[in-house]
Amino acid sequence: MRFSVLTAALLLPLLAPAQAPRFTTIGRVVAQVPAFNQLIAPGTPIEVVASGLSHAEGPLWVPDSTMLLFSDSPTRTIYRWSERNGLSKFLESSGFSGRMPYGKEPGTNGLALDAQGNLLLAEHGDRRVALLPLGQPGGKRTLTDAFAGRRYNSPNDVVAHPSGSIYFSDPPFGLPQQAQSPLREQPGNYVYRRRPDGRVSPEITDLTLPNGLALSADGRQLFVSQSDSLRPVLMAYPVRGNGKLGAGQVFFDMRPLPRRPKEVPDGLKLDRAGNVWASGHGGVVVISPQGQHLGTIDVGEVVSNCAWGDDGRTLYFTAGSLVCRVKTLVQGTTGGR
Repeated sequence: MRFSVLTAALLLPLLAPAQAPRFTTIGRVVAQVPAFNQLIAPGTPIEVVASGLSHAEGPLWVPDSTMLLFSDSPTRTIYRWSERNGLSKFLESSGFSGRMPYGKEPGTNGLALDAQGNLLLAEHGDRRVALLPLGQPGGKRTLTDAFAGRRYNSPNDVVAHPSGSIYFSDPPFGLPQQAQSPLREQPGNYVYRRRPDGRVSPEITDLTLPNGLALSADGRQLFVSQSDSLRPVLMAYPVRGNGKLGAGQVFFDMRPLPRRPKEVPDGLKLDRAGNVWASGHGGVVVISPQGQHLGTIDVGEVVSNCAWGDDGRTLYFTAGSLVCRVKTLVQGTTGGR
């Protein structure tokens, strides 16, 4: 039997060996209700873009540089990752400038961008919120490291509001011995607001272990996760015109969801439709604006935080030694813009 040149050309793609995927895939996307399939297409793979880390945290997409930044707190390193160049170190000896050893997680945790594109860093070991200009020369400077003359515990997450206010959580996770550390100076674990004029005020004082922070797309709501295994809830607070927070309400309680050891609510983000994507019981838990559990991104590891990247339709998230991503059908928000 003879084959024409055209027939052979058509058959070549079928006979050629399949090209191996560029990234390892892991886990699964689990829909709880059909509406979840409108957020992530069924069968969408979860890709591992970086691995071999000590404890990845605080992912942040920097659109001007087309790169993902994230913290590796135990090694005091901030890494960068991009599709073109892969993984490299962005900043070393970050988060703690003192004598080692100092706790299990002395480095940075949460990262954010302010309205001017500066990098905001929640620094465990130095117990401060710092600012690092991007794209121009200059080192870090301290935005705040104390309230009422007492040093913070270990600032953990940070978000910038379009008004110029900066909100940050201050649990004891970065302290040696954590809650039992003799270095503690603050009477509790609070969420603070740094105003544009530099003044600081405690905005939330009644949560046991406030952790992840995220703003809604319009900046009118602040969501706060509580990393307390006895009360693992997500809280929602109205942001008033002057930047102060109104009374909070429980947005979602994770206690009914099955959990692995050490899984508690941690970092979270919102999409432009108001859905909340929160690390917690089972992976990344996706919750509707009405508080309904829509589905879960499960990689079999404890997820710490997440961030929107690329064109806004890719969710990156950190899980132990891994950094993963999944393509979505919705547009994410950096919060308040």
